[in-house]
Amino acid sequence: MFLNKKVIVFDMDGTLIDSINIWNEVDICLIKRLGFNGTLESNKIQIQRDTSLRVNSSAKNPYMEYYKDLKKRYNSDLKPEEIDKLRYEIASDYLKDKVDYKPNAEEFLKELKDRGYTLVIASTTKRHNMNIYKTENKNIINKANINDYFKIIYTREDVKEIKPNPEVHFKILEELNIEKQDCLIIEDSLVGIEAAKNAGIDVVSIYDKYSDTDREKINELSNYQIKDYLEAINILKGEFEK
Repeated sequence: MFLNKKVIVFDMDGTLIDSINIWNEVDICLIKRLGFNGTLESNKIQIQRDTSLRVNSSAKNPYMEYYKDLKKRYNSDLKPEEIDKLRYEIASDYLKDKVDYKPNAEEFLKELKDRGYTLVIASTTKRHNMNIYKTENKNIINKANINDYFKIIYTREDVKEIKPNPEVHFKILEELNIEKQDCLIIEDSLVGIEAAKNAGIDVVSIYDKYSDTDREKINELSNYQIKDYLEAINILKGEFEK
């Protein structure tokens, strides 16, 4: 899995950091602030968001299309730009204080770095969010500072089209001047797995319960499946000890 690779590419939300349900909580709070008083279920909010982003992945700003969907669905008087601003006001404390690495992720990063791998982040999160993770989130900074481990960090603003479009992976290959076979991508979601496959690059799916709806397809498309980073560490050490 790892032995003949040079570059390991990580998605961020749901892969490196345990944040998917946090974004579900943020969007539930957002929708209530838009004036909806009914019952909101976390998994349905996630499906609603993921479906909108997938359909609008080639739009200039897929999240702005998501806010348009929210405006229409919940009959809000706010403009999409105002919904965007409100969402990140709600998210601010979550991003600084609640988001953390998935269990043993920082240990896996250290193992990879010690063995000479080049590490990359390819995320659809905003650069604003990434900056918070790098400079204000003590959970992340104290365990494995992003700036110390990753040579390249691509966020939503760095590409024209988000996943499942493979643009971000082609940018990585070009910038590092490497071949597809030198690269391994780690993802949690179906859309991320599809982006890797669309780029023709081997991909590992790491388990995240918030992707269970797509589990059968994820397992079908991914080259490898791991349940957590402890398993990844054991596989890595085992490959080098052979």
